[in-house]
Amino acid sequence: MQANKSFGTKPELALGRLLWSCGLRYRKHPKNVTGRPDFCIRKYRLAIFVDGEFWHGRDWEDKKKNLKGNRDFWIAKIERNIERDRRVNTTLSADGWKVFRFWETDIRKHPGRCIGAVLRYLAGFTSESAPQYIPADYTLDTPSAPIAADPGVEYGDG
Repeated sequence: MQANKSFGTKPELALGRLLWSCGLRYRKHPKNVTGRPDFCIRKYRLAIFVDGEFWHGRDWEDKKKNLKGNRDFWIAKIERNIERDRRVNTTLSADGWKVFRFWETDIRKHPGRCIGAVLRYLAGFTSESAPQYIPADYTLDTPSAPIAADPGVEYGDG
């Protein structure tokens, strides 16, 4: 489990790039906010969490049947994580925070929807409507066509 990171995961970095490219400035993992959200915008009392499917129990009732090794440990651990997530959501909501939780595959497959939800929430604080420039089907996949920085591609041959 040493290789499993809690900070700086690929989905977290991808969402951070999207937030930053939309002009949103945030703090990462602030120690003085309950639950230490992955992204925090204090001005709008907004906490954003990026949750891994296994660690936070997505479709848990189906997946826990398929656990093979050390079942008792994993079932107890994941259920504690789920309960902690609920407690953090309740505490933050009671303190006036808006909580967004995104699954890592949602960020990977539908980043436009994730960032769109955040932007629609933030649009409520201004007289402007939510920006429409984030496509709903935006993907983080690398383009199939070579770019100029690729070896073997001459400048201007695109």
